[in-house]
Amino acid sequence: MSETAAPNASHTKLGDETFMTADDLKAYMQEVEQSKLSKELAAMDRADKAREELVKTLSQPVDLTPEMLHEITTNLQTKMRLAAQRGETEIMVMRFPNTLCSDKGRAINNAEEGWPDSLTGRPRQAYELWRDHLRAGHYKLKAMVIDWPNGMPGDIGFFLSWA
Repeated sequence: MSETAAPNASHTKLGDETFMTADDLKAYMQEVEQSKLSKELAAMDRADKAREELVKTLSQPVDLTPEMLHEITTNLQTKMRLAAQRGETEIMVMRFPNTLCSDKGRAINNAEEGWPDSLTGRPRQAYELWRDHLRAGHYKLKAMVIDWPNGMPGDIGFFLSWA
């Protein structure tokens, strides 16, 4: 038998090197691509589950005890001081999925006057915390859509500013 294998064999021997046929190489590339896609789908599934858990968690209001309120305000003051030291006049204080808005963020996206009425769960509590405790100190709260997956409104961000 010669040094080269039959034309339908999956490998061809050239000299002392064994080479894949073009069809074998294409099949290998397809397997690699399918493996990548499988990993990406698995990662997307994990991300979807994590997002569902986040929505479930943020849907439930927290018990705003005096201790919890003190912890929140202390944490917020630290973040604001650090931002001010960097010369910033605004920080994002909360990011949440638009499903925590009764209209999926439509009122926020359109800057409608009654946008806070669309908030539920902890985002609603965060708004009320600003309204009841920070607005009197001339802090401003801005809500906006901060990402657009597939061209649709995604997560909402709350930004506290002091400019």
